[in-house]
Parts: sequence; structure tokens; C-alpha cells
Amino acid sequence: MARNSSSSGGGGENPFEGDLGNPFQDPAITQHRPTSEYATLDIYNPFDKSGVPPPSYEPPASAPVAPPVSAPAPQPNKKVSPSEARNYGSYGTQESAAAATAELLKRQEELNRKAEELDRREKELQNAALGSGAARANNWPPLPSFCPVQPCFYQDIPVEIPVESQKTVTTMYYLWMASAGTLFFNFLATLAWFCVDSSSGSGFGLSILWALIFTPCSFLCWYRPMYKAFRSDSSFNFFVFFFIFFAQAVVFVLQAIGIPGWGFSGWIVAFMALKENTAVAILMMIVAMSFTAIAGLGIIMLKRIHSLYRNTGASFQKAQEEFAAGVFSNPTVRTAAANAATGAAAGAFRGP
Repeated sequence: MARNSSSSGGGGENPFEGDLGNPFQDPAITQHRPTSEYATLDIYNPFDKSGVPPPSYEPPASAPVAPPVSAPAPQPNKKVSPSEARNYGSYGTQESAAAATAELLKRQEELNRKAEELDRREKELQNAALGSGAARANNWPPLPSFCPVQPCFYQDIPVEIPVESQKTVTTMYYLWMASAGTLFFNFLATLAWFCVDSSSGSGFGLSILWALIFTPCSFLCWYRPMYKAFRSDSSFNFFVFFFIFFAQAVVFVLQAIGIPGWGFSGWIVAFMALKENTAVAILMMIVAMSFTAIAGLGIIMLKRIHSLYRNTGASFQKAQEEFAAGVFSNPTVRTAAANAATGAAAGAFRGP
């Protein structure tokens, strides 16, 4: 019974009573209690009743101020050596920049194309207004105002010719000018050859005739039909051009060959002159090379224009219809036909 009572009495005791059972009397804690020598705000316990006042606030020691760093002196621009490696950015940046540049160029081309189309439509409207109302003044050949001979034709390739055909028409115009200029130099070459060899007078005379005949006739017979064909998409003018320019291409080849006595300073006459006079032979060779280049360009342009004509879907029947419409729409032809019909009717009523 005594053991039981001691056990029960021991079970009723306070385990935190005394210094040994008090956790706040642990030396690990008591050594950090604030004292006059060791008093910090971090370990101040406001619930402690020991009467120790809180430690006074002490500002932290100011950090040492770093000395100001002076800015480096500006250095002159250093020229980059061609062999020095440059930083052009990453591959992805370059690729995106290239794609953006390509997109801008594509948009610029589209804008230019639209601007050209607007200009062409504006010129077409102006041409329609001029055709329906005021007459256009002739501007070709470009002669000065004081000249008694006035221009005979109106020609303006950027205005009258569609944009897709302007290059072809301009090339043919330059071809005609080149042929006219070569005929003039051919006249000079035959004149020089006539001064060396007096027996070549017939060739010299024919060179004058060819220059006077071929220059205006080539403009009227094959250049103007080609110009009007592209201007109004006329099948009849295309057929006229093909027929005459084919003959002109044959003449270009004969001019380049240079048969003696025909008035052309071609290769045969140039090699003949090489035995007599070197300077005259060189001049004739230059003319022969010009004739050869003109013949080659003429054949190329003939094939190109023929391919363009076939792509338009034109035909010989369409050319016949255009010719008939043009003939019957001509006031002179209609007047002559009416007069002929009136005369025939009057003769029929009079009787034999």
C-alpha cells in the first residue's frame, strides 16, 4: 500500500517544477539572455519579467563608399580590317531579316506593277478622249519648227503601245534606225572604194539609190504596219508586216554578203578591197559587220513577233474581216462605190 501511495503521489508531481525541470533554465538558453555586456535587440524577450530594459538602437555601420569610377576616354573609330571577323548576328536573325527584305521587295514590285497599270489605263483614257474629240498633232519625224517640211506621223510608244509590247516595238524602231545609219555608212564605204577603184562606179551609184529608197520605204512598209498592229491589235497589219519584213530580212542577208556591183559593202567586196587598200577594206568590214548584226537581229525579231502574234489567237480570216471593214468604212471608197452604183443604175434606166 505504501508503494502504491508513493507511486500515486509521484504521479501527481509537476515535472517542470524546480531548475532541473524548467526548460528556460537550460544553460544553452541562459547564456544568451540579455545582459549589460551582451544585449541585442534580436534576442530581446518582451515577456521576460527580469526587468532588464530593451537594448538601445544602434544604427549599422555605414558601408564604405566606393571611389567613383572615371569613364574611359573616347577612342577614335577603329577601321575594321577586311580580314577581321564581324558579328553579323545569329543565323536565325539573318534568316528573318532576309525573309523580311524579300517580302518588302515583293511588295515593292507589286506596287510598281500596279502603278504602271494605272498609268497605262490613264493613257488609254487620254487616247480615247483625243480620238473622239481633238486631233493629235504629228510629231514624227522630229523636225525643227523653222523647217518648211512638217512631221507626217504621230508616234508615241509609251502612250499608244501596251506595256507588254513596248519593248518589242522599241527594238524594232532601233532596228530601223540602225539599218538607215548603216546604209549611210555603206554610201561612205562605196565612195571610198570608188576613189580607189574607178571601175566600181555602178556600186557607188546604187548605194546612193538604196539609201534614198530603203530608208523611207522600210519605215512606211514594215515599221508603221508593225506599230499599228501592236497599237490596235490588228491582224491585217500583222500580215502586212510579216510579208514585207520577210523580204526585208532577205535584203539584209544580201547586204551582209556584199555581191560586187550591187552597191552593198558586204564581206565579199570587203575581202576584194583588202587586196587594193587596207583602210578601205577595214571600213567595208565594219559596214559588213553592221549588216550582219542587223540581219541576225531582224530574223530574231521576226520569229519573236510571229510567236507573239500566234499567242493572240489571230487568224487570216480575222485579217480579211478587218480589211473589208476598213475598206467599207473609208469615206473615199464609199463615195466611189456610191458613184459607181448610181452610174450603173442610171445606165440601166436609160437602156441601150
